[in-house]
Amino acid sequence: MNLAVKWMREFKDRDTRHKLKGYRDKAELIRKRNLEAWDEKQLQAESLRLKKEAKSGTPLDELLVDAYALVCEAAKRTLGLQPYDVQIMAAIALHEGFLIEQHTGEGKTLSAVMPAYLHALTGEGVHVLTFNDYLANRDAEWMGPIYRFLGLTVKSVQAGMSLSEKREAYAADITYVTAKEAGFDYLRDAIALNEADTVHRPFHYVIVDEADSLLLDEARVPLVIAGEPSSSGNDGIRFAEVARQLEQDEHYDFDEFKRNVYLNEAGSAKAESLLGCGNLYESHNSHLLISLNCALHAESLLKKDVDYIVRDGKIELIDEYTGRVAENRHLPDGLQAALAAKEGLQSKAGGKILGTITLQHFLSLYPKICGMTATAHVSAMEFEDIYALQVVQIPPNRPNIRIDHPHRIYTHKEAKLKALVQEISSVHATGRPILIGTSSVEESDVLAEALAAADVPCHVLNAKNDAEEAEIIAKAGEIGAVTVSTNMAGRGVDIRLGGGNPTQAEVVAKLGGLYVIGTHMHQSVRIDNQLRGRSGRQGDPGASVFFVSLEDELMLRFGIDKVIPPAYRDLRQDDALEESVLRSKIAHIQRVIMGQNFHIRQELNRYSDMVEEQRRILYEERLRILKGETPMSPSEQRVRLYYIDKFWADHLAYVSYIRESIHLTSLTNRNPIDEFHVQIIQAYEQIPAKINRESSNMLVKLGGSNDPAKWEKFGLKSPTSTWTYTINDQYMEYLQNPGSWTPGTILAYWMRKMLRPVFGLSKF
Repeated sequence: MNLAVKWMREFKDRDTRHKLKGYRDKAELIRKRNLEAWDEKQLQAESLRLKKEAKSGTPLDELLVDAYALVCEAAKRTLGLQPYDVQIMAAIALHEGFLIEQHTGEGKTLSAVMPAYLHALTGEGVHVLTFNDYLANRDAEWMGPIYRFLGLTVKSVQAGMSLSEKREAYAADITYVTAKEAGFDYLRDAIALNEADTVHRPFHYVIVDEADSLLLDEARVPLVIAGEPSSSGNDGIRFAEVARQLEQDEHYDFDEFKRNVYLNEAGSAKAESLLGCGNLYESHNSHLLISLNCALHAESLLKKDVDYIVRDGKIELIDEYTGRVAENRHLPDGLQAALAAKEGLQSKAGGKILGTITLQHFLSLYPKICGMTATAHVSAMEFEDIYALQVVQIPPNRPNIRIDHPHRIYTHKEAKLKALVQEISSVHATGRPILIGTSSVEESDVLAEALAAADVPCHVLNAKNDAEEAEIIAKAGEIGAVTVSTNMAGRGVDIRLGGGNPTQAEVVAKLGGLYVIGTHMHQSVRIDNQLRGRSGRQGDPGASVFFVSLEDELMLRFGIDKVIPPAYRDLRQDDALEESVLRSKIAHIQRVIMGQNFHIRQELNRYSDMVEEQRRILYEERLRILKGETPMSPSEQRVRLYYIDKFWADHLAYVSYIRESIHLTSLTNRNPIDEFHVQIIQAYEQIPAKINRESSNMLVKLGGSNDPAKWEKFGLKSPTSTWTYTINDQYMEYLQNPGSWTPGTILAYWMRKMLRPVFGLSKF
């Protein structure tokens, strides 16, 4: 097996070397196509010629050299930027549909302009998907002069734009937009009753920036469009009070990785007593059991200033990968309400879900996809498995000379914090800039307080002050700067030595460059590498180190006590542990967790893929009706669109209902996923007949009237208002994944549900 793996690795390395040589040769051809002597009119005439060629069907491969040479010259004249050979190589790989790994500071934004221009020549539109609105707007404005010089239009989409503004932005040759906003606009289009109310045109070519964050970390996040939410009652407060009276171990237990919580016998009995409901496991009490489980999950597993913050009287969830507030992200309805009740806040009911799509499924709608990121190689297998995207590592323009020190491992958290403050204080005294990546808002606040007590001034960048992030990050490379941040994924801002001041940069370089310190290890090696990659850009000097404690949540949650030698388990000392065996064991834990998360994503895909296939079939029919491709009168068109939407929304509600209980089918030796598929297929097959029946009945009532006022009278209209949000799939995974129910939990559930009433026992 090892020989096979080694052979495969050598084969891939040889293949990569061959690709890179081909890209270098082509980059040289592009360089030789020197256009310095051409005037503006000649360059613009050349762009017009290429556009005519592309629209007449000439393969883009044949136009690449001329097109890229044109972009290089336009970039130099409009922005003063001369693309490096490695940027041109990256641009070629993007055109060929690869996922490129390009180090931080190597100029991914400019690399993307070449393939975006080339594919926009066809007139079918190009989307560049970014991580947030700020980056979409920044990149469109920054790179805009190149496109406009060459006769193409460029726009960015921002949340909150009007319908006409969005339609104009999507009609541009190149559109910069966040993946989520593009997805939400697709969902809004999917419930439009008039073609004039849609904003997207057919998808063509997409370049995904921060590809690992969007294609892996965010890919499972379902985007949702729902009816207007309404205020719910205060029942959640009641369950929150019950959950607070239950004690760990005595009344409830966690699963192996502390991902889920469940009542034990004593906990069930106490809850029944407090609620006065009788047997909690009888069918008429199922709503009480669900509400109590949500309250217990919120109380015992969701931590304030780690998983969420409370701001302006609202719960705001924190993205575990970026450490920032995830705008308009919600937990599944019951859990969101339970969390609000825990904090004593009024909850909003979610409203009926009208449509939903995961980012992964949305991205698969594009006929051609490519992406770029600074950290892809460690997840290459997953990219290939899910997206059929191969990773190509682009060499840096200048060799990376950053020094990555071995992890410093401490026996307990207090020793780690003390060592961190000592290290930061001593390095800060030299004037060397320091960037510290923490695990949560809570940890960043604790560290900032400890540094203040040690007379070390610092800037704090976390979910509580994310509006200032670009300014804070820009200053992180200045002499004497100390920046405490939550995770750096998707920040999109370059840290320049000396803050961009050449004199300061020289001083900082002599001090060793930016010093990056991680205060914890993330579940994914990619996220750790993103933090490291903030230092050592473009051949700058720099260094990174991670401080780890055996009491860190990652260590405890995933069983560090099972893999470290017994001699270290109860040890408490202030100095770092130097044994290399610990570092290898910790690295092993990360690999195991990444493998688990990969497996979980594969499992969850098997649930959602069938629903997505059903949605696409129905949506294709809906689109034909909306565009008038299916002969009908206006009233028939309106009626059928209305009932397609109604019965699809009903189907989504049924799918959610089935999903919540499907794990129990494993008790009868049936595969939950197979059973889920059988049930939703049977339900879906009934939809066409329902649409036909209700449409016929309504058309009789309308009497063939094409009067919009009469349509309104019979309720054939869009929802008065809708809202969009994302569901934090992390918790859907824990609440709905069959793996979250241990055999003991399922057995206890059924023994209490079925046997207690039979034998009339108050306890079992």
